[in-house]
Amino acid sequence: MFNFVDLIRSPDSDLQSGMIQLGVNIDHVATVRQARYPGQPDLGEPDPVRAAHEAELGGADGITIHLREDRRHIMDRDAELLRRLVKVRLNLEMAATEEMLAIATRLVPDTAMLVPEGRAEVTTEGGLDVVGQRAAITDAVSVLHDAGLIVSAFVDADPDQIDACHQAGFDVCEVHTGPFAQLHDVWGGDLRRSELAEELERVANAGNLIREHGMRFNAGHALNYHNVGPIASLPGISELHIGHAIVSRAVFVGLREAVREMKRLMQEAARS
Repeated sequence: MFNFVDLIRSPDSDLQSGMIQLGVNIDHVATVRQARYPGQPDLGEPDPVRAAHEAELGGADGITIHLREDRRHIMDRDAELLRRLVKVRLNLEMAATEEMLAIATRLVPDTAMLVPEGRAEVTTEGGLDVVGQRAAITDAVSVLHDAGLIVSAFVDADPDQIDACHQAGFDVCEVHTGPFAQLHDVWGGDLRRSELAEELERVANAGNLIREHGMRFNAGHALNYHNVGPIASLPGISELHIGHAIVSRAVFVGLREAVREMKRLMQEAARS
């Protein structure tokens, strides 16, 4: 019998080796709403549910949301509606807490991505410490697998962390591209600069190790219209998750067009 879950988990599947895909993070649409209508998601705008629809029409292959413990942007109401209404894959970013595990196993998104979470951070900074929390993370992965979810880890380009992800049972590793994006900005994207070239190589090497372990290689964090090309062109990369840059561009051109532009850049880089 055809099993889509086995297909998407396989790094050698047609889905894995085909055209690069784009997961659009719509958290910051909710951030704008919360700035004006805190605690009133049914009254406020812009509505992230409408944003998901626009992103789909622009060609998004998936929608990503992060339901934070402090509910600073995406709210429970949003997660419930998006699970019912999103027509592409829904990826739920979450901390590995009992509350979030209970929510994820009830909602059953297509993918659950475990991420570190700090109340003081503006957005997720740094990868998940799977090495230091191996037992607890392994238990969380098992709970999510039992609910039928594909489970992803947001990790730094660190071989030890990637090895630990494999041992914990993750299906997907999303490599943290923040350090690359920062150096890309510092050096204006000049890959002749050794620091930038070395960071890109770190991401590439991490991707190779992820695939050797039989996991799917994704990447994300601080990617934008200027720096996405080198990451999208890496061998074996399956999907990029991008949010802030797309939502920011949407202020000027609309979300549908902003998604189209990003996907076009990614696909051109992947074909080069």
